[in-house]
Amino acid sequence: MLDTKLETLLEVAETRNYTRAAEKLNLTQPAVSHHISQLEKELNAKLFLRNKGELRLTAEGEIALRYARRLKALQDRLMEEIKDEHRRHTHLRIGITHTAESNIITEVLAQYSNLHSQISISIITDTIKNLYDMMENYELDIAIVEGRRQNDQLNYLMLDTDYLVCVLCNENPLASHSMITLGELKKEQMILRSAASATRQQFEATLTSCNEDIEDFNIMLEVDNISTIKDLIRKGLGVSILPRSACMDELRKGKITVLPIENLSMMRETNIVYHKDYTQIRILQEIVQLYRETVS
Repeated sequence: MLDTKLETLLEVAETRNYTRAAEKLNLTQPAVSHHISQLEKELNAKLFLRNKGELRLTAEGEIALRYARRLKALQDRLMEEIKDEHRRHTHLRIGITHTAESNIITEVLAQYSNLHSQISISIITDTIKNLYDMMENYELDIAIVEGRRQNDQLNYLMLDTDYLVCVLCNENPLASHSMITLGELKKEQMILRSAASATRQQFEATLTSCNEDIEDFNIMLEVDNISTIKDLIRKGLGVSILPRSACMDELRKGKITVLPIENLSMMRETNIVYHKDYTQIRILQEIVQLYRETVS
C-alpha cells in the first residue's frame, strides 16, 4: 500500500547509504537510486546531499521523511486496527518519559492490562522531544509526559500534579533539615539529568526566574537514567533534583531523603496527551481512575 519510493526513502534515510538500503530492501543499488530520483522529480526537490561519503537529508528531505514516517505509521495502524477488530482486541502503544518510567505509571498500566484481557499495551520510553515526534507521526496512540505544549492537534488529560525536590542520602548532614537553601545546594556535588530532559529544563528555568545561574552549581555528573541517579545518591556520591513522584518507592522504604528548595516552586503536571481524533477516550478515563486509586 505504501508507495515503494517512500519505503526506499525511509530506508535510505535510516542507513544514509544507497548500497546498505538496497541490501535491506532486497533491491539493487541502481533501483534504490532510481526510486530516490523519481521521488525527487515528483516533489521537485533535492532530498539528499553527499557529505564525506555519507548521504545527508536536505531541508526538503527532512520534510519528505517526516510525512513518509507518518504515512507508514498510519498504514501500520490501519492494518493493526482491522486485525484487532476481527479479534475484538485493542493494542495500545503508549510513550512515556524516563521520569514517568520511574513513577508508578508503569505499574498502573500493567494492572490495567491485567484487568482488561482484550487490551494489550506496548510501552515505549524516550525523551519528551522524541515522544512528541512519534505522536505527530501517529507512531504512538498516547504519551504520558510532564507539562504541556501548544499544539492544535493534541488534547491533554491531567493525570497528576508533581513537583521537583532535592534528593539526598540519609547520611547527608542536610537530611535532618526541613528544607535546603540555594546557598547550601551550591556547596553540594550534584548529579543531574541531561540538559535535554524536562526535569533539568524546569530546574534551570526556575533558577533563571530567580536570577540564579546553573553554572554556579557544582554539577559533577549528568545521567539520564533516574534509577542510576537514585542509586548513586544512596551511596552518598551526590545530590540531585528529581520529581518527588519518581522517589516514592525509596521514600516509603526510608532509603533516601527529599527536601524542598527554599524560595523555589517547581510544580508541574503529568498529562496524558492524545490526538484530537483519538476515539478510545473511555480507556484514558479508566487509566486515570486506576492511577488515582493506586496512589491514594
